[in-house]
Amino acid sequence: MNLESPKVTVEKSAEYLYTQLSDIKNFEKLMPENIAKFEVLGDDIFNFGLKGMPEIKLRLKEGVPFTKVILNAASDKLPFTLVANINAVADNSSEVQLDFEGEFNAMMAMMIKGPISKFIETLALNMSKL
Repeated sequence: MNLESPKVTVEKSAEYLYTQLSDIKNFEKLMPENIAKFEVLGDDIFNFGLKGMPEIKLRLKEGVPFTKVILNAASDKLPFTLVANINAVADNSSEVQLDFEGEFNAMMAMMIKGPISKFIETLALNMSKL
C-alpha cells in the first residue's frame, strides 16, 4: 500500500528541514492534536499513540542530506516505511511530501488507509511548526 501526503510549501530551507526531521524529538511538533502518547526511546527511535489506535514505534533509518529522511516501523507487526521528501524551491523555501509504504493484507489495508492518509496529511501540514 502506497500513500502520499499533499505537497506542502514550507518557508524554511531544505537544510533546516532535513536537520529538524533527522532529530526524532521534533516529530512531536508534527503530531495531530489527538495524540495520546509521544515518547523518545533513544537517539533514533520514538513511540507514539493516537487515541483509538495502537501505539507505533518509528526508527530513523537513514537520510540523504537535505533531500530525504527515512523512518521505518520498529515492529514487524505493521511493517512500513515513512519517507519525507524535501525539495528546495528557494534559499528559504522548500516543498515537503511524505510517502507511506507498507505491506498489509487487504483487510488491514482497508482498515488503516483512511486513518494513515489523514495522519500523514497532518504531519505534512504541520511542517511549518518546525
